[in-house]
Amino acid sequence: MINGILAAEELLASRVASAVRTYPRQITAAIAALLLCAGGGAFAVASLPDASDLPVKQVLELVAPHPIEAQTEALDAFSFTLFRSEQTRASDTTEALLRRLGIADDDAAAFVRSNAQARAALLSRPGRTITAEATQDSRLERLSARFIPDGEGGLQRVTVERIGPAFTVRAESESLTTSSRLASGVVRSSFFAATDAANIPDAVASQLADVFSGDVDFRALQRGDRFAVVYETFDSEGQTLRTGRVLAAEFESGGKTHQAMWFQEPGQKGGYYRPNGESLRRAFLASPVQYSRISSGFAMRMHPIAHDWRQHKGIDFAAASGTAVRSVGDGVVDFAGRQSGYGNIVIINHRNNQSTAYAHLSRVDVREGQSVNQGQFIGAVGSTGWATGPHLHFEFRVNGEFRDPSTLAQQQGGQPISAAARTAFNRVALSVRSELSAASTVLQASAN
Repeated sequence: MINGILAAEELLASRVASAVRTYPRQITAAIAALLLCAGGGAFAVASLPDASDLPVKQVLELVAPHPIEAQTEALDAFSFTLFRSEQTRASDTTEALLRRLGIADDDAAAFVRSNAQARAALLSRPGRTITAEATQDSRLERLSARFIPDGEGGLQRVTVERIGPAFTVRAESESLTTSSRLASGVVRSSFFAATDAANIPDAVASQLADVFSGDVDFRALQRGDRFAVVYETFDSEGQTLRTGRVLAAEFESGGKTHQAMWFQEPGQKGGYYRPNGESLRRAFLASPVQYSRISSGFAMRMHPIAHDWRQHKGIDFAAASGTAVRSVGDGVVDFAGRQSGYGNIVIINHRNNQSTAYAHLSRVDVREGQSVNQGQFIGAVGSTGWATGPHLHFEFRVNGEFRDPSTLAQQQGGQPISAAARTAFNRVALSVRSELSAASTVLQASAN
């Protein structure tokens, strides 16, 4: 009896040992679970097989795609619109503009060519923003141009739209939101390079040069000279469409700081003043051409055509043909036409027996006897007459005698703020000082 029991125990122990050797992980997990449960059941431990021990099975199945015809029909069931914007170019034709916009629509091209309003909006001026909406097969749905007529007034929107099988054109006017923008910069190489680096529009940079022409020599700026400006912007739908006048400015050059602000007395022409009320208006602008350089000064030189040494009686401004030319001062047109050597020329009489001449023009935009204002455009740069290339020959005469045109900007031309306007002027001047101070702070922080 006892021997039978011992034999049974040995057999059980042998089987348990064999199970432990065969399934060590499972037995360990079972014991751990038993112990944890015995401890109050507060914890549970689950043992999962190692991912590397799991069997890997590869399943291959052949999938047949739907026929191409069915997919094409499914795409045709959906309609979507393509949008694209472009800037108009001086060389644009109807076909060239539509091609850049991704439009291949003979009917649309024929409509634009035949409709004067659409043609004028889309092709009359370079630089306009044109937006097109087209179907997936490049047929025109809608074409719109947004612009400010002749750079003034409110926003114009001209839309060409497909209505059924035909096209219509409509014009709408929208008001612009006026705001102001603050910018500043540091001269590294030249003034216009500095304004470009500061993202200041050329029209604003040119105004800055005019405002400080009597105080700052822009041809002799030093590295590190600083400037700040507050100027108008005219916006629509969050986009700036054009800039306006400079409202306030500061220029630090050669250790001196110059400030200017725009102010208009009731019933008077507006102008620029120093914060103390002194007028900054000059009788003449420093240059008749914006964004240009002097290629030949008022001095003795070798004549490029006659090939002899003689006095150059004016200043030559290098500029591309077609660049706008402006009157440097108020006056009356004495001559507008063609003269031998000068080509197309405009001569303007000013106060005190002074006159200015603008020669080699490609176009004349004024007539004899016409009154012109300072800054008014009177023609365009060309190469007519005795000119070896496009440039503006500019002369200054006093009682018929030639004088150095670079002295023009030194003449004063404005009156100080009147006593009646002093209180209002002081309020504006205080606000201007704060804005310019903020601009200078931003500039110094960015430099550091």
